[in-house]
Amino acid sequence: MSSTKPTAVAKARRKAPTAIDDAEAKALTLHTESAKKTYGRGDKIHTKSIKDKKLRANLRALESKYKDAALSAKNAEILLDNTAGLMEPETELERTYKVRQDDIRGEVGMETAKKSFELKLEGLGPYDVCEYTRNGRDLLLAGRKGHVACMDWRDGKLGCELQLGETVRDSRWLHNNQSFALAQKKCVYIYARDGVELHQLKNHAEASHLEFLPYHFLLASGSLTGWLRWTDTSTGQTVSEWNTKLGPTTALAQNPHNAVLHAGHQKGLVTLWSPNSSAPLVKLLPHHGPVRGIAIDRAGRYMVSTGQDRRMSVWDIRMFKELHTHHLPQPGSSISISDRGLTAVGWGTQVSIFRSSLFTHNATETGIHVPAPYMAWGGEGNTISRVQFCPFEDILGISHTKGFSSILIPGAGEPNPDSLEPGTNPFETAQQRRETEVHSLLQKLQPDMISLDPNFIGNLNLQSHEEVLAEKNLDKKPVDKVKALAKKGRGRNSALRRHLRKGGQKNVIDEEKTRAREALRRMDSREVEKVKKLKEDYGPALERFARKGA
Repeated sequence: MSSTKPTAVAKARRKAPTAIDDAEAKALTLHTESAKKTYGRGDKIHTKSIKDKKLRANLRALESKYKDAALSAKNAEILLDNTAGLMEPETELERTYKVRQDDIRGEVGMETAKKSFELKLEGLGPYDVCEYTRNGRDLLLAGRKGHVACMDWRDGKLGCELQLGETVRDSRWLHNNQSFALAQKKCVYIYARDGVELHQLKNHAEASHLEFLPYHFLLASGSLTGWLRWTDTSTGQTVSEWNTKLGPTTALAQNPHNAVLHAGHQKGLVTLWSPNSSAPLVKLLPHHGPVRGIAIDRAGRYMVSTGQDRRMSVWDIRMFKELHTHHLPQPGSSISISDRGLTAVGWGTQVSIFRSSLFTHNATETGIHVPAPYMAWGGEGNTISRVQFCPFEDILGISHTKGFSSILIPGAGEPNPDSLEPGTNPFETAQQRRETEVHSLLQKLQPDMISLDPNFIGNLNLQSHEEVLAEKNLDKKPVDKVKALAKKGRGRNSALRRHLRKGGQKNVIDEEKTRAREALRRMDSREVEKVKKLKEDYGPALERFARKGA
């Protein structure tokens, strides 16, 4: 019979791992590190120095759950649609901006083709406003003659239709699709989805542009008189109002990253504003004439602006540096940036859509190379008023003089919506909408948190209390207590005499008490000399009134 004991070769094989095992372990380590970097929650908690056994065990279990969650999210990346689905030319001579909407509708599915439509409203235009909700389900239209309509554009269900009979300059959806704000001729009004007037904001006088900050529940407006105002829509209180002192606000947009407002002015300036500062945080000069349109990308990195000087300026607002400029055939009237970085610019009767490569610095020997448009659309002689990308859809909404047009832009929308982000779930039900509204109010951010760097909220102030007080008193000169008391009152009940009577232990003599006694003696000697001089002035008959006159 053969021996059952393991041989020396088998023992060596068990002890020494093979090259395949080393490669698998290395790949698993790299996979784990990549998952932590992408989906992790900061540095690992070191539990060795924690003496409490129960706390140490709980922290280890929590850290293990975080690790498993990061690995699960990393493994699920294969299910995400990471390709943007852009149109690609087959040959070098083919240009994608020459592709017509009829050709695109013929190649896509039936449900997608239905999303491309046109509303002809010739007698009620021109339409200066088209606005989608944050989840992209509802559309708001407003005409210059006072016609306002909101609808579920996918199903074609009309929410309300109003004939206000006065100019509507701008409009914005509020925290959900149940209410919206209109900047009318005199002030701002808030309406419900069914058209019922809810509030009248008289302090927002002559507003020309509106913006809503969803995480702070703030409605901001820029007026024709140059004022910027912020109102808390959950409480109705006015948070701040500042005078820009730069004339009427010609363009207004918010940075989704830090909720700072970018305001355009007549002199070509773009100023950055926060409700916590009466002066602009930053001043930029991208144009030589009035600013017509401003847009900031979803990550808050780049700003694109157009002006009356026919320039389209691209800025990196992390460094406040201009990357390059592009001259348009006519002044751009409106700009919109999609979730995937596509930029739509409306100028005259045309719309040009650029790829995300517009934000890259393409330098050549002759200067900056601006890429050709990705797509183009002509409105058959209709002047473009506003362009707006629909969230989570390959749709671009265009409002013009004769109504509204919805066109297909392949690769514009984000295909992977975050259902946990409040107000951005395109498939939410009525119950989820109510719960989201309650959670958003409970998690509402304060206006004090709006700043250029929003990451300061998670940082700890490591300064001691003494250092903070020293910084506050750095510019203050030290106050001489004895001199201050010597100036307060005279006579038996002067401040200096009270300080000497109630100044702690009477038999303890320090420097301050010595200086106080010397100041008191000098004050008494001055009083004696003053009385003597008065006696000489009054004469022998009236010298008895000298002390009273003192």
